[in-house]
Amino acid sequence: MESAKADQTDGAGPEGQHARPGGAANRTVPGRAMNSFSPADEEKFRGVRRMKLTATGLLLFVAVVYVLAKWAGNSGAGAWTGYVAAAAEAGMVGALADWFAVTALFRHPLGIPIPHTAIIPTKKDQLGVSLGEFVGENFLSRDVVRQRLRAVGIGSRLGTWLADPEHADRVTAELATALRGALAVLRDSDVQAVVGEAINRRADAQEIAPGIGKMLEKVVADGGHRRVVDLICVRAHDWLVFHNDQVMDAVQGGAPGWTPRFVDKRVGERVYKELLRFVTEMRDMPAHPARGALDRFLTDFANDLQSDTDTRARVENLKREVLGRGEVQDLIASAWSSVRQMIVSAAEDERSELRLRVRASLLSLGARTATDAKLQAKVDGWVEGAAVYIVTTYRDEITSLITDTVAGWDAEHTSKKIEAHIGRDLQFIRINGTVVGSLAGLLIYGVSRALGA
Repeated sequence: MESAKADQTDGAGPEGQHARPGGAANRTVPGRAMNSFSPADEEKFRGVRRMKLTATGLLLFVAVVYVLAKWAGNSGAGAWTGYVAAAAEAGMVGALADWFAVTALFRHPLGIPIPHTAIIPTKKDQLGVSLGEFVGENFLSRDVVRQRLRAVGIGSRLGTWLADPEHADRVTAELATALRGALAVLRDSDVQAVVGEAINRRADAQEIAPGIGKMLEKVVADGGHRRVVDLICVRAHDWLVFHNDQVMDAVQGGAPGWTPRFVDKRVGERVYKELLRFVTEMRDMPAHPARGALDRFLTDFANDLQSDTDTRARVENLKREVLGRGEVQDLIASAWSSVRQMIVSAAEDERSELRLRVRASLLSLGARTATDAKLQAKVDGWVEGAAVYIVTTYRDEITSLITDTVAGWDAEHTSKKIEAHIGRDLQFIRINGTVVGSLAGLLIYGVSRALGA
């Protein structure tokens, strides 16, 4: 009966009280991991207690059977009582042995500090280190990661998944949300500063005069500038026709004060007529000498931009002056604001050209990836390479996360948590020990009797 009492202690005695969530034994250090019991944990604890009562009840049952069998045997009930007593006795031994083994995992049986008991509370940190090493060696190795990812076939699955229009719509919406979020986080002043610095750095790093010279040389060689000249001549002719009074007033206003007014007027009229004739001839005569002179000037200027040191230096100084002006920086700022607003509007509009193009690209990519073995191999290689890099680079950090987390748990509380999750199954070991012990005792007794006979 002492064995039964000892087993009852496991379920309802001092150690049993340790397993009750919400009791005084559950007072833990605030801020430590695994120091609180959830409703699910409490439900598991109730299940553990029920199984403890069942296992203890079975132990009490075989103890009562043993006492009754011994009493019946002493009373001359027959040889069968020996078989029953042997089975019950072995059942008690098995039950007590398994009770000790199960209890020793979580606490000292009966509170006695027997060596190699209370294994989980006392060996928690070592178990955490072993668990971290086990995970690192068996799950975070290069070969294991590559083998598992290759077996999954990410490229093929990803292609099939993206080829579904519904999934493409979902990815497009998520990308649009992420884009809006990124633009909302970015400050305009920061972006403008970065863009301005990038433009200035790029402009300073590369001389623009030779490039402009080559472009101008090609334009003149192809005759592309002639349309510009035609447009200027047409506009100049029309301006002179509609502003003849202003031209003559300007000429007369610049004449000496001692000349007669009629002479100034005649000179103004003459100058106006010559200007109008010159512009009209340039407009109507493709072979006009002034056009030829302009061609030669542009050709020479293009050559100077590429080879003349003084001209190139002047262009560089002009470039720096232009980029340094506040108007240019304001233009950069306004351009970014316009671009940002345009992108945000396009991301919010489900029928915008941006989202439609992204969706079409995703569908096309999915269809290709689902059928193209080479593309699938590339995607698998990228994923495997990225995963292997992360695993090999940060394996120690990942395993140390497991080790440090376990080390930060309260030992007693961790033991209770683990018992809540696996204790119910462990109680079946006690029940099985009782049953198997009884059968083994019966078999041994029967064999002994047979050999003795």
